[in-house]
Amino acid sequence: MTTLRAQSGAAAVRTLIVVALVALLGLIVYLARAVSGGPMDFAERGTAPAAGYSGADPTGVPAELAGASLTARGEYLTRAADCEACHTSNGGQRFAGGRAFVLPIGTLFSPNITPDADTGIGSWSDADFLRAVHRGIARDGTRLYPAFPYASYTYLSDNDVAAIKAYLFSLPPVRAVAPANTLAFPFNQRWLMALWSSMFNPDRRFSANAAMSPQWNRGAYVAEALEHCGECHTPRNLLQALNHRKKYAGGTIDGWHAYNITGDKESGVGAWSDSELAQYLSAGHASGHGTAAGPMAEAVDVSLHYLTQADIDALAAYVRSVPAIASSDVPARLAGPAPASHSQGVTAGIDPRGKEIFEGACVGCHGWTGVSPLTPYATLIGARAVNDPSAMNVVQVLLDGERRGNDPADPFMPSFQGAYSDTEIAAVANYVVARFGSQPSKVTPEQVAARRQQARSSGT
Repeated sequence: MTTLRAQSGAAAVRTLIVVALVALLGLIVYLARAVSGGPMDFAERGTAPAAGYSGADPTGVPAELAGASLTARGEYLTRAADCEACHTSNGGQRFAGGRAFVLPIGTLFSPNITPDADTGIGSWSDADFLRAVHRGIARDGTRLYPAFPYASYTYLSDNDVAAIKAYLFSLPPVRAVAPANTLAFPFNQRWLMALWSSMFNPDRRFSANAAMSPQWNRGAYVAEALEHCGECHTPRNLLQALNHRKKYAGGTIDGWHAYNITGDKESGVGAWSDSELAQYLSAGHASGHGTAAGPMAEAVDVSLHYLTQADIDALAAYVRSVPAIASSDVPARLAGPAPASHSQGVTAGIDPRGKEIFEGACVGCHGWTGVSPLTPYATLIGARAVNDPSAMNVVQVLLDGERRGNDPADPFMPSFQGAYSDTEIAAVANYVVARFGSQPSKVTPEQVAARRQQARSSGT
């Protein structure tokens, strides 16, 4: 009897432990969701239910394409969802995967999403594709890493996902096997993504907000479900999910600083006019606000550039509705033009090699004042990057260069990665920020070397 009672007591303890662990897990899930919030929680929904929304359907394609074929609608939506950027490697074939994403925990490679049956998604059904896009689960049940932004794509309508698949399946199949991921333990355990998804993927489709205008709702759908702007511009919590309590307050992506795009007038875009914001989104440049580079330039060139003006205006209207959050890591004041004389404008303590390199390789395009004598795309005045004391994006552009579009006549900046040492790149970055920014930077050769290594690992 004593043994039976002991066994019964042990079983009860184990049951209590399991119940306690389940309850603790449920509490963690609840708190994680409560702390991070949802991407559109900032907007009041009023008392009208979603069913009371009487405007045009905010999902799908714009009115100009309403009568287009399924594949044509899918092409527009695929561009709007920016699929090509992540699923095309440097110099590789479109959508054939293999692009490297270098993370502190290892490297992820994007998969092939062409209709190749063996190495792509050619054998996937509509249901398989929907499950992957909305829930982050592949055809074979493998959990996908949230580098694939399914927590944003979950808001896409079923019809739009089907149209995207139809377009992808209309493309030529490409046989290409992505390299194996190199994530360290325990991050290489994909089953953990089930737990992550339970906390941070709402797994629900976009629902119109009846308290907001049709333009706002369309902009919300474009920003959150298609373009997934928050994946770059919203900071992340400790579990690498988006912290929507600090929505659009700025983040980092591939070693680039994605700046604050909230309504804050000093560190965000609150002081920009509607036309300036729309111009920057569609062309990657706005007078007085600089030129897009890195991931933002890529987003413009392969995605935003193809949106209709109505969708650009809706996106701009939505972004402008996001509450202001001030950033403490960038100066509130942007510097004006530097002196026309090269002997003025930079305080003592800056490595003189920076000025020497700028004078020999940069001044012809950017000018001593920062106002380009050649093209407004090369004007530095008003650019957040040269006013960022981390000089993160300045270093990136110096190493990687920047080319806008595919036409040889399009603006471009050459890469100086092979021309100068880490010490020299650090010197010219610090000179540029000291001369054209409002606060000097202190980039070190070690930081430049780390960026070079990241670039080698990612194939850029």
